[in-house]
Formats: sequence, structure tokens, C-alpha cells
Amino acid sequence: MALLPSCFDPRSGYCNKSKTFHSLRKAVPLPPLSVPLSFPAFAFSLLPSPLPSHPALLDAFTGKTISYPDFISSVRSLAANLQHHAAISKGDVAFILLPTGIDVPILYLALLSLGVVLSPANPALTPSEIARLVNLSKPSLAFATSFTAHKLPDNLPTILLDSLQFQSFLKSDQNSNASTSVEVFQSDIAVIQYSSGTTGRIKAAALPHRAFIAMSAGFHALRPGRLEVTLLCAPLFHSFGFFFILKSLALGESTVLPSLRMNRITDILEVVERHKVTLLMVPPPLVVAMTKLEVMKYDLDALEMVMCGGAPLSIAAAKRFYKRFAQVLLAQVIQLF
Repeated sequence: MALLPSCFDPRSGYCNKSKTFHSLRKAVPLPPLSVPLSFPAFAFSLLPSPLPSHPALLDAFTGKTISYPDFISSVRSLAANLQHHAAISKGDVAFILLPTGIDVPILYLALLSLGVVLSPANPALTPSEIARLVNLSKPSLAFATSFTAHKLPDNLPTILLDSLQFQSFLKSDQNSNASTSVEVFQSDIAVIQYSSGTTGRIKAAALPHRAFIAMSAGFHALRPGRLEVTLLCAPLFHSFGFFFILKSLALGESTVLPSLRMNRITDILEVVERHKVTLLMVPPPLVVAMTKLEVMKYDLDALEMVMCGGAPLSIAAAKRFYKRFAQVLLAQVIQLF
């Protein structure tokens, strides 16, 4: 356990002088802050050798899967090709306007490995709202799809993920064999995330690589002894979904990504049953919807935990959930910038 102040209460961890709660757990070992280390480099260092045989990513709609060897290969190929063809470099900001998709985590780690600052935004925003975010983050390049690109400023260079060009970047060629070595420090900014604007206009918060290294290290220390299969229904542009996709990949887990077509709780539970999901990550409305099912038609025996984030869940809804799913742990995730 880390050195604690004399005012520390060993039962609660509370210090009445600083008005601060301290963890009762042992401190998680972290790499020295002075060591150059990007989040992708740290994440890949946690993976076992040989690499896991189960999928890293699964698309719930198409059934497409990406293995861990293919995932790492695609990350490295994409990083090299972006470095060569898009002339993107450390410190540049990449504005990302994408729905959840199986290629998005590859893009995230490729850019982070180059020291590029990610700026993911909600593709449902209006062009004027997006213009404000672009003005805040000052990106040099954007990533979008053919369905979201029209919302971006005309003068912002954009690469489409549903283009043949991007798909070719995921594959190794002579350029991807070139060195992509970039010295990234843990204190370097990894991502610019945006508030929901509930206290005024949308605000930006910059988070360093160290934040995601530390959070992933904490989960790694507490990882279960069996394979975690996560159905991640939180958007990857949101802080909730963003962190948990990074964490899942660092811990060698399998992550199932939903489709935009999955807009009913029955669709989600079918996926939970089909893939034997152990961890379901959803916003509060879907937790409420689970409690209102009249007949439990699905085999949810593998499901151990539901994590709820993005908004508060009422005590009444939580009680209804426990009454219906007594064997499943319900946890609320709160992230403060």
C-alpha cells in the first residue's frame, strides 16, 4: 500500500484533514513516468506470448472477427501508411467523426502509436456543433465515413474509413515496413474528449497517455482468471466506450461491437446469448429496458456483470434490475475530467 497520511482512517481510507478518500488496495505498479512509453506500446507489452487465440474484436452484425495477431499487424501497417501517405506526425490532432466499427480501435491505436492526439466526436452532432469542436481542437486531419464527412469543414483534409484507400492502409506493403518509431512520452496528450455541455457549451478535456496506462494497469491487476467477453454498447467516441475498448485490448479480452441496426434490447440480448458475453456495457436506458422484459427467452448464464455509464441510473431502476437478475453484478461507471 502506498504511504498514507497520519490522518488516514484504516477502515474507510478517509483523511479528515485533506477531505480525501485514499484507496485501501495495494498500489498498482506503473512504469516510471520518465520512461518514454505510448499507450499502445504499454498495451502490447501486457499481452501474453504467444498471443491469445480468441478474437480481439467481433462485429455483432456482420460476424467479422479480427484476431490479436491480425489486429497488431493492422495497427502497425496503418501507422506506417498514415505516416508515409498522410504525412501525419507526433503532436498533430486527428478529428474523428465515426460510428462504432471494427476498424475504429485499429485507427485509435495506430494514431496513438505515432503520438497523434485523437479528437473523437459524436457523428450525430450538427455541422455547426462540429465546427465548434474543430475550432477547439485545431486538427490537421480528419477521419470519417462517406455518411459523416459532409458535416466536416470543407478545408479539413479527410480520410474515409469506408474507402479503398483506407482499407489498403490496413495491409502491409513496402511503406509499412518502413520505421514508424516515434518517441512518445507518458505525459504527452493522447486524446481530447468533450463534455456533454450540461453546464453550458461543450468543453474540451485533454488526457495524457499516462491516464490510460494507469487505468489499464489497475484493471490488469484485478483481471479475472477466465476470458472476459465484453459487449460494448457505449459509443467509441464517448469517454466510457473509448477507455473500455483500450482496456479490453490491453488485457487480451474479446470485445463484441454492436451495429447501428441493434436498437432494441432484444437485439442486444441475442448477442449476449450467441457470444456468451460475460460483461455488458450499456447506457442507463438499456438497463431499464432489461427490467421490463416480460419473458426471459435468452440464455444469459455467462453474463456476470452489467456496467452502466454515460448518465445516472436511478436507485429504483437498480433495485428492479437486481430483482430480475439476482446473479448479475450491476456497476455504475463515473468518469470525471
